[in-house]
Amino acid sequence: MSMLLRTPALHHFLSLRLLGTAASRTLPAEQPCTVTCRGRDPTEAALLTFEDPQAFKVKSVWELARALTVFRFCSYPLLVNHCGKLMAVGRTMLGRRGFSLFVRPTVYAQFVAGENESEISASMQKMSSLGLRPMLAVPIEEDLGESTGERRYDDNLASMLECVRISHSNAWSKDPMMQLKITALIRPELCVKLTSLMKEEHYDLDLLVRAMNGEPVSFPGLLEEENTHFLLGLHRLDQIAQASIHKVRVLVDAEYTYMNPALSLITMAMMKKFNQQSSWIWNTYQCYLKDSLSLLLEAIRLSKDHCFCLGVKLVRGAYMDKERKLANQEGRTDPIHQSWEDTNESYNGSLDVMLNLISQNPGRYQIIVATHNENSVRHAATRMGALGIQRDEGSVCFGQLMGMCDHVSLTLAQQGFSVYKSVPYGSVDDTLPYLVRRAQENRTVLQGIRKERDLLRQELKRRMRQRVRGGG
Repeated sequence: MSMLLRTPALHHFLSLRLLGTAASRTLPAEQPCTVTCRGRDPTEAALLTFEDPQAFKVKSVWELARALTVFRFCSYPLLVNHCGKLMAVGRTMLGRRGFSLFVRPTVYAQFVAGENESEISASMQKMSSLGLRPMLAVPIEEDLGESTGERRYDDNLASMLECVRISHSNAWSKDPMMQLKITALIRPELCVKLTSLMKEEHYDLDLLVRAMNGEPVSFPGLLEEENTHFLLGLHRLDQIAQASIHKVRVLVDAEYTYMNPALSLITMAMMKKFNQQSSWIWNTYQCYLKDSLSLLLEAIRLSKDHCFCLGVKLVRGAYMDKERKLANQEGRTDPIHQSWEDTNESYNGSLDVMLNLISQNPGRYQIIVATHNENSVRHAATRMGALGIQRDEGSVCFGQLMGMCDHVSLTLAQQGFSVYKSVPYGSVDDTLPYLVRRAQENRTVLQGIRKERDLLRQELKRRMRQRVRGGG
């Protein structure tokens, strides 16, 4: 018999995560708020047209031109699909220094905050002056076959602790956030093995919490070396959470379905330990997955059963092509919704569940609406108004990537909503692999930013006409 406690709620959660059943789709969500809504503003949707080019009035002419050039490059699928190879060729031809001189003022400056704390501070201060908040992201992660040993993970831990310090020690935001990838601290191969073991073994949150607290726990199914590595990884995560609590909210990224169950198990254990009074650890839910709503509802159930606050980062998802390819190779059912409309319905449905909960208990639930989709942003703003959720109370915020979708981010900030930009930082060498992956994972978004390009072009033309008139 396993030494692990078999918690029914956790077992149900994990079985849904693994099997993708529809059982919890029938779970009754808490009813919408029936009290008189406070601060209701029926004009919210009308305000958020995202069609005013003057949202970019804060940008310099060079920034407008740079964004137009970069987005034009990103509109060609062939270039995005092969951007890693193209950059490798460019580095070979120009040399490391020449390549850096070319990339730094263009692609790097568009999507990266800087290399050192001084450069990061300058970028963040400008962002803060626009009403935007930073969500710093250390551009480190690993996939299968990329593990390099405990020293690498310890170095990653040091980088993330530095991220906590930078986020907290500067007055950029009253409520800073940062992103974290568990596979930067625990081998992805182990996360995949844990996901497989969880079909048979019912890992208990309390046991993981004990391991985080330094107890010599033995996890069934793991070899001695794997168990040691898992304990070290949990201790690393515990150090980050200890450093960030009451200072910086840590948003744990979702990754691939073949390891997500283990990642969510670990994140829920962190929530149980650190989210007793507020949501300092958040989990990510990918709404392009067919079972995303089931997973969210089970997370809500777990938060109630284990008495912790729940922070949710709601995304559409970024690994569609690889997930479908793997499912086809392994003879599994495609885990991704078949249409964009189904994904939108999934996203807005999960969003509604969270907003209804927040309207009743904003201290217990929080969400970041992390999307570039204008309709979902508008839907969230409209529901917030209908439910009486205040724009700036912190229970609901919005998020987009740095350098993208600024017409949405700036408009939201101007209307008083809490808006975060996901901000990677580091050297050109450190950030380029990260940017290549993000570009390829988000290429459908990059190729569909015609509206933003049009607005940038309008604002640039307005500046040119203004200069001509001024010069005349």
